[in-house]
Amino acid sequence: MAVPQLLQNVRNEHPGTPDLPQAWLDVLNNVRMMALRCRAAAYTDLFKACALLSTKQNTARDAHAQALLRCLRQAVGRSSVFYRPGSVTLSFDEAWLMRAIMAAHSGDSDSFAFLIRSRVLAHHQRSTAFLITGMARQITSLE
Repeated sequence: MAVPQLLQNVRNEHPGTPDLPQAWLDVLNNVRMMALRCRAAAYTDLFKACALLSTKQNTARDAHAQALLRCLRQAVGRSSVFYRPGSVTLSFDEAWLMRAIMAAHSGDSDSFAFLIRSRVLAHHQRSTAFLITGMARQITSLE
């Protein structure tokens, strides 16, 4: 069975299967790994997290991702669902976050603004956008 046909069969059996290129699936799995690590960590205030971020190239992506994942509940007003790395399905929260990261990475400011406004509480939108944009800026494996 050809790989495209196999992927189509998986998508038919699991309608939530992401239609993302492999490079973006790798980004998603990195976010999922960070989400697992952040589950055991204390939640952080969103504004404090933004103020403490490192600007060093080699630590900035992980710092932005960790800060975002530790503050996401505060930003959206509820807990988010992240599946285990390698899962074939995508939660609504993962799909939203990946679309936001992809929009920020590609410079699609209209879609990015829509995604932020559609899920994030008004007083947390600026900080959340800052964290997601910081993550997107650090993704170099797709260029």
